[in-house]
Amino acid sequence: MAAAATIDLNSDLGEGFGAWGLGDDEAMLDVVTSANVACGFHAGDPRTLLATCAQAVARGVVIGAQVGYRDLAGFGRRFIDYEPADLVADVLYQIGALDGLARAAGGRVRYVKPHGALYNAIVHHEEQAAAVVEAVHRYDPALPVLGLPGSAFLRRAMAAGLPTRAEAFADRGYTPQGTLVPRGEAGALLHDPAEVAARMVRLVTAGELTAVDGTVLPVRADSLCVHGDSPGAVAMARAVAAALGAAGVRLAPFNPDTVRA
Repeated sequence: MAAAATIDLNSDLGEGFGAWGLGDDEAMLDVVTSANVACGFHAGDPRTLLATCAQAVARGVVIGAQVGYRDLAGFGRRFIDYEPADLVADVLYQIGALDGLARAAGGRVRYVKPHGALYNAIVHHEEQAAAVVEAVHRYDPALPVLGLPGSAFLRRAMAAGLPTRAEAFADRGYTPQGTLVPRGEAGALLHDPAEVAARMVRLVTAGELTAVDGTVLPVRADSLCVHGDSPGAVAMARAVAAALGAAGVRLAPFNPDTVRA
């Protein structure tokens, strides 16, 4: 595979709550091209989210709605067995709330990315995948969605006519099946910025990465994610950006103009 001319770099931001901060959002916004901003269900209070949107707009960083389960205590990392209609309404609520804050800050929500347990569930959970797709489509059928390649979510989104974008994770380990190693298991989290940067250059330029068992996986991605709440996240993002630049890959948002003004 020839080197991609551009790639998006995203991070999960706006995840503090009141007096409790999480990650260095301002420093991360100086590196990434897209910000997955929390919507208040798994993390983030309105003031934090408004400030994050304003900081993103000031830096020209594209804002995405990171929708999740209603699970502040568990940071959205616990599966919830929703009724589909409840999940549709909850996702609609989150997109609308963040879009309102983004517009007040001079921007708008330009894509949707599920968070945590919801993201992982809709890789295979058909009903929940359908519910998230329905919510996005009802809000704006031109709104792109970001998800794991091969997931039920992206398959259903494509069938519904939503623009779909494939994502790869810089700081997470992969199973031989191409899914993320569950948190808490060996190899789930990667911590060495140099190793992570080299993996991402290989992924973007050669279209492959190595799973935890040594299997070489073919991977296509429109966007790379560095988690904003992980230790050393900013240093890792900077290392990835620098390595990609040295390889001739330019960082740029993925199709920001696909969304209607």
